[in-house]
Amino acid sequence: MKAAVMGAGSWGTTFAQVLCDAGTPAALFARSPELAKVISTTRQNPAYLPGITLTDALRATADPAEALDGADLVVLAVPAQSLRENLARWAPLLPPGALLVSLMKGIELGTCSRMSEVISQVAGAPAERIAVVSGPNLSREIARREHAATVVACTDNAAAERLQRACHTGYFRPYTNPDVTGCELGGAVKNVIALGVGMAVGMGLGDNTRAMLITRGLAETARLGAALGADPHTFAGLAGMGDLVATCSSPLSRNRTFGENLGRGMAVEDVIAITRQTAEGVKSSQSVLELAKRHGVEMPITEVMVAVMHHGLEVSKVATLLTSRSAKPERYGI
Repeated sequence: MKAAVMGAGSWGTTFAQVLCDAGTPAALFARSPELAKVISTTRQNPAYLPGITLTDALRATADPAEALDGADLVVLAVPAQSLRENLARWAPLLPPGALLVSLMKGIELGTCSRMSEVISQVAGAPAERIAVVSGPNLSREIARREHAATVVACTDNAAAERLQRACHTGYFRPYTNPDVTGCELGGAVKNVIALGVGMAVGMGLGDNTRAMLITRGLAETARLGAALGADPHTFAGLAGMGDLVATCSSPLSRNRTFGENLGRGMAVEDVIAITRQTAEGVKSSQSVLELAKRHGVEMPITEVMVAVMHHGLEVSKVATLLTSRSAKPERYGI
């Protein structure tokens, strides 16, 4: 089995190394010819994983046709909002029958499509040829080969098991799950919740506040999942609670870091200016909220994050807004 990883950001580069370590030859596509050359010659990705030496087995190229040639797995690792445009360019080069794998955690603006839905629409691939990787996967830790687990989700169990074998190493343990919808929602919404947790940290609020936001964030994720037909058990697993805890707790999380800077008093546009890598929750918060409204699902934390990111709500008013809501049963709307 041979893989192409399309996107040489931190997670794309890391996952390419995981594949190589699992014995799956992987070609890494980098948009920049300079970056591709640096990765191939120095085994470093200074733009996204500074200080980490990558496996000698990894090769990088700036030629998408070269990367995709003969690939059995095509792993898509670009920012969520650029997937449709990039995949449209690559679609004529996709090997027929290849399993298309999404590493992306976002909801498309405008269409409110999940990433697997965008892949299906653009590549014309059936559901059984589309898989999702989602879980508590902070790329820098995994690039250092620290122990981690993930979920590989596909409606076709045999395809999920092929992907599982392709990326299973001594430090990276993948579990299969047929619930693509739930895994994608967990991955997308946790970025939005992490923005809120980051704000709380930046404002100097304590562990009780963080625990509240994480737990109630999981509740609103599960409500949206229920409305879209996801398996509720998914949200108690790695792609739900696991990913949420890692993203909300770690300073390595770009979404939490973005929120922290807001909590310390920086303006949204100033944080965007200093944020090198994509904080998916900033844009996806809008499409997550729109998706929730279409399905009549209440998502108060997401609603407040959208107001801060896109409608000028002052961060100092966030805590009051969230805690002054009317009292409700702990479980409602599911």
